[in-house]
Amino acid sequence: MAETIPLWSLTDDSLVEISEDGSLVVVTRWGEHEFPQAEPLVVESLRRMALGPVSLANVTSSWEPVEREPDLEGELSWTAEGADALRQVLKELGGSVVRSLGLADGRGPLLSVIPVVLAPVFAPVAIPAARPIRLSRFSSLRSDADGMGLESPSARYRVVLSQPWAVHVAATLATAKSVGEIVTTTGIDRGVVGAIVSYLVAAGVVQAAEENGRFAEDDDPELGVWSPDELSFHTTSRTWRPGGPADLAGLGNPPVVKAPTGEGPSYSLFRPDLAERAETDPTLTALLENDHSCPEFTESVLSAEQIGEFLFRGARIRSIGPAHLPNGPAHSASQRPYFSVACLYELELYLSVNRCSGLDRGIYHYDPFDHRLSLVNDDVADLDEMLDIAMIGGGNHRRPSALITVTARMPRMASVLGGGAYATTLAHVGALQQTLYLVARAMGLAAHAVPVDAGDRVDRALKLDWPAEVGVGECVLDFPG
Repeated sequence: MAETIPLWSLTDDSLVEISEDGSLVVVTRWGEHEFPQAEPLVVESLRRMALGPVSLANVTSSWEPVEREPDLEGELSWTAEGADALRQVLKELGGSVVRSLGLADGRGPLLSVIPVVLAPVFAPVAIPAARPIRLSRFSSLRSDADGMGLESPSARYRVVLSQPWAVHVAATLATAKSVGEIVTTTGIDRGVVGAIVSYLVAAGVVQAAEENGRFAEDDDPELGVWSPDELSFHTTSRTWRPGGPADLAGLGNPPVVKAPTGEGPSYSLFRPDLAERAETDPTLTALLENDHSCPEFTESVLSAEQIGEFLFRGARIRSIGPAHLPNGPAHSASQRPYFSVACLYELELYLSVNRCSGLDRGIYHYDPFDHRLSLVNDDVADLDEMLDIAMIGGGNHRRPSALITVTARMPRMASVLGGGAYATTLAHVGALQQTLYLVARAMGLAAHAVPVDAGDRVDRALKLDWPAEVGVGECVLDFPG
């Protein structure tokens, strides 16, 4: 019979500093923890845990055994003072303590349970042999640097499955099974299967059925409103977890302005007198109190001057210079009429022009620095397809005068924000949409966001270099209906 061994370690981003006077400092992603006059047992335990998974029973072998400590799974034997001190330290460092499960063969962990919140609770218990268990419907399994990563946005831990036995057990749980059925399916020792399952359930990535045979998350009305993709995106975008962009340094410092693409003609745009507009524009209150519903698209024709003024007031570059996040490296930045974190301005604007005097029908890219439009695609079928998805998204029966597609150059964001890049980009899209809406209303036009089912049609029509540049939003430009 194979025997499993509980192992303990600290997360890779934790740093243990031990001074000559015995004081201990542990630096983690959650903050700095000081333990003055730390017990020798605590110092030695954390020193070894910083190096990798260890059995705390081995760490304590040189201490005088007094009593076993059930709060630490019965594996520790030492003086009561040392046990209590270590228990308190591990509790305080909970968000950086990794719990692993190994075998007595010395080949490393079967799996590791890694916290993703500040103060998680990990309390593995034996699961009855006949009780149904299954993966949470929010769980996902993907390749990880150290094995297979298993995580769920509703869990307080992510799991790395390092050995085949752990992977096999997890893979069988796509549908509900009992420990006995897993043993029969995989041929793995019952004790090993039971231990793996208890760790997966305690981590929150696997669900155990209630006494009535149902799974709690299936009857949870608050979880029921979330799709797995949306909840995963929300969770991972609000906490910068491992598994994000792998080499941010390799991105360098992407330019403020996108380099011209294509060989089509370019057109300089009209620049309005903003001092003159300030005297005649409606007030902000008047603009905000207008109806925000998407208007019926008209058959009216925009002018090149109107498009020029609209883009100048809503999206041009006013200046370029250095900027940085607090305590972060400097990067090139720009100033524009709408908000962007650290003045990164990763968004690009493309215009699908349908009806405009002074501009031919086609798809154009806007250069916010030189205030120019450059033709990127004059294919009639691609243009009509873009306008059709705007018509459908806006709930109309005719095509708008123009469609603005907003894209994002993701390296521009990821080079500074890492795993928080995409969520921040969506916030920027909202800021830009509101700015364009207000500018259009001040000009007597109508600009309104429309939801579209883009698929790969936008990438193809705009000739984007996916996934370095991706479509993130659309806005129609027309006249009030």
